[in-house]
Order: sequence, then C-alpha cells, then structure tokens
Amino acid sequence: MSTKRKKAPTKKPAAKKVRRKEDTDDSDLSDGTDGDVTQPDEVLIAGHGDVLDELSPLPQELLNTLLKPVGQLVFSGGVNWDHAGKKEFKGVKIVPNLWIPHRFGDWKVRLAVSGCTAAHSVLVDKDGKTYTFGRNPHGQLGLDNTTTTSKPQLVPGLDKMNVINAACGRHHTLFLTDTGTVYACGDNRSGQCGVGNLQPQILTPTRINYRGPPIVKIGCGAEFSVILDIKGGLHTFGLPEYGQLGHNTDGKYFKTSTKLCFNYQTSPKRVVLYIEKSKDGHVSPVDVTEIVDFSCGPNHTVAIDSRKRAFSWGFGGFGRLGHAEQKDEMVPRLIKYFDSQSRGVRSVHCGSTYTLAVTEFNGLFLFGQTKRTGEANMYPKPVQDLAGWNISHVGTSHTSIVIAADETCIAWGASPTYGELGLGDMQKSTTVPKEVTRMQGIKVTGLSMGYWHTLIIAAEDTPEQIAKLEAMKKYEVL
Repeated sequence: MSTKRKKAPTKKPAAKKVRRKEDTDDSDLSDGTDGDVTQPDEVLIAGHGDVLDELSPLPQELLNTLLKPVGQLVFSGGVNWDHAGKKEFKGVKIVPNLWIPHRFGDWKVRLAVSGCTAAHSVLVDKDGKTYTFGRNPHGQLGLDNTTTTSKPQLVPGLDKMNVINAACGRHHTLFLTDTGTVYACGDNRSGQCGVGNLQPQILTPTRINYRGPPIVKIGCGAEFSVILDIKGGLHTFGLPEYGQLGHNTDGKYFKTSTKLCFNYQTSPKRVVLYIEKSKDGHVSPVDVTEIVDFSCGPNHTVAIDSRKRAFSWGFGGFGRLGHAEQKDEMVPRLIKYFDSQSRGVRSVHCGSTYTLAVTEFNGLFLFGQTKRTGEANMYPKPVQDLAGWNISHVGTSHTSIVIAADETCIAWGASPTYGELGLGDMQKSTTVPKEVTRMQGIKVTGLSMGYWHTLIIAAEDTPEQIAKLEAMKKYEVL
C-alpha cells in the first residue's frame, strides 16, 4: 500500500505539467520535445498518388479558384530568424526589424505563406516554382540541410511541380501541388509530416502517406497538420495532445508511472464525428456532409461546413474555441453562436490563443485572447472597429492581427511586437485596430503572418498602385 501511495500523486503532476506549458508558452519556438518514438511505421496504402500512378491535375475550374494573381511581395517585421520567440540573444549581430512595410526585393509572387507559430515562410512565383526562407533547425525549408537562410532559396525537390498552396507549422512545412498531392518536410517527431513514421527530421519534401481523394487545402498547427480533400473530407495527423486531431482522444498514456507519452498519428486519418452540446451537457451528433474551409492555431482547429456552420476542437484555454468554457474538445463541436441564418461563417482564422471569424454579412468576430493580460472573450464577440469595412484578407500571428479591407490594411496587437503591424517605430503596438497608413491605396491579393512577420502580396494592376509600391522602401535580402 505504501508503494501505491507514493506513486499515485506522481501521475497527476505529469499530466498537469503538459497543460501548464501550453498555458504559458503557447507559441514558443523552442526545439525541445518529449515523447516516445518507438511507435511502429504505418503501412502505405495503395491508391491515389501511388508511385506508379499517373498524377493528373485537379479540374481546371477548381484550379482557377485556387491559383492567386501575381503581385509584388511586401514585408514587415523581424528578420533575425534564429532569434524569433527567444528572449535573449547576446553576442550576435542583430539586423534591425522592419517597422514599416517594405518591398521585398523585386519578388513577384502568387503565394506567400507562413504560420502563427512559424519563423519561416514559403513563396511561390508565377511559374509555380517554390522558394523558402527563414529559420531551419529541423529542415522545414526542404533544402536538404538545417541552415537558416534570409534569402529565399529554390526548393530542389519541388522544381518539377506546380505548387498551389503551402502551410507552415512551428518546425514543419506542407506543400500542395496542382495534382492534389501533399508533400511535407521538417520536424516529424510527433508524426506531423504524415509520412507514416516518426523519422525525427525530413530534410526534403516527401509525399505524405495518404491515398484518398485529391487534396484541395492544407494547414498546420504547431505540431500537427490538417488536409481537406476534394469531397469535403477532413484528415488530421501529428500530435493529439489536446484533442486537436478531432479523433476523440488526446493520445496520452503512461509508459511508466511518471513518464507521459503519446500515440502519435503518423498518417492522415479522417475526422468522422461532429457534435453539438446542449446547455445541460447533452451531446448529439451533427450531420456534416462537406467541410469547405478550416484554420489551425498552435493546438486548436476551426472548420466551416457547406451550411456555413462553424466547428472547433482542440485546446480550449482562453475561450479560443468559442464555447463559453475553457474545456478541451476531442471532436469537432458546433459553435452555437454562429448556428443561425444571419450568422453564417464565411472564413475562419486561428491565432495563438484566439480565433477570428468573418460572417456572410462581413461581420468580424473574435473569441479567445490576443494578449496575456485582461479578460478573454469566452464566446464570439463582434470587433466593432471593423464594422462597415469590406474585409478581403485576414492575417493572424502570435498576438498580432493584420486585416486587408477596402484597399488598405488595419492592424493591432499587444506589446511586444516586432514590426509585423507595419505601423512604424513610433507606435510599435496598439490594442485597438489602427489603419496602416503606408498601405492606403494598395490592393492586397494575399496576406499571411508568421510568429513575428507579415507577408503581403500587392496588386500592380493600375499605374497608381505601381506608383504607391515604387514609393515604398525596398528591403534587399543579403
């Protein structure tokens, strides 16, 4: 009996310790991880995307909606990639942050992507050629090395492919080609690259272990990934710690009385159950025939179905799931607030500890918390400052938000910020939405944010737009 008494308390702190890390360090970019890597490889399934298959492009009508127009790349934020998310970096030469929007060289791109926990980015030019730059400790740039680079480098493994989308996690990257095939590289210690095993690092883009219908959208959390197939099926893989995979489990088990491990999902697995909960806690299934869009935070996911209903699952801290409680959700749960005809959701955008939703009637709603102090929104609340603006693009970062609306940009974020708001070095942060004056008159065709930087694709359709861009300072990558 005495032995049991000694062991019993050790189990509880082990599980709590995991939760505290998420609570206090949601978007930390450190490399440390714990877990069991003796999990067996998953068997490759024959079917779509096999080596012997002749990969055929997605339908042209669909490609026309997925391919974005080419424009000038505009950048603001931090450029010292190895130091993103770190509190101290003494004895190292630091390049000044870009506090206002700069033209990023003469780069003309149709896709510029990062992620709210990422210190690296992906660019795709007009020919579908893929370039990566930024932090690279696990090979997330796909360049067959772990060397950080500030200058975009062509990804050799994708040079014969037409990449139409990409997604960046904390230390891994997904690429989507015009054949609906997904390739992954970077940190795979939690199975987040989806290749069927737990090989720690994947240095070059490798096709994921998926043989279902062609994929049309991809997304990355910190250590997990989500893909959406052409038929509206959602598939997830990677770390299940907070239920963010939507498979009704957090994957936890005790290898010993004190060592907590996870059953990682190393290949894409379809999300099959969607639920709603009544006020008295009664759970009932929801019939979802097709998912049309989704977004990933570090450890939570929000998706929209064909009936414009929103579902959220994963880590529930700070109310980021919109259910008026902080409980983790193991399967997609209907967000009741948007379950009405006048509140259909058009798009969702997840940040580190918050979520933004844009409704059919152009209302912007925020739930969760964008800063570490003050009250959190436990359920969706309208952002009144954006009422009346025609929102076209939304970028979410660690604590910052940038929104493109009516040929300008609006940004806000609590201190510390690193230039990602583009407001200048006189006012580096703001807790209320503020117009980015240097983006006035510029039409945004693409917008994405990383942990501490913002990537904007600006249209060059008119002489006025071109003149505005040429008047911008130019950032030459060394």
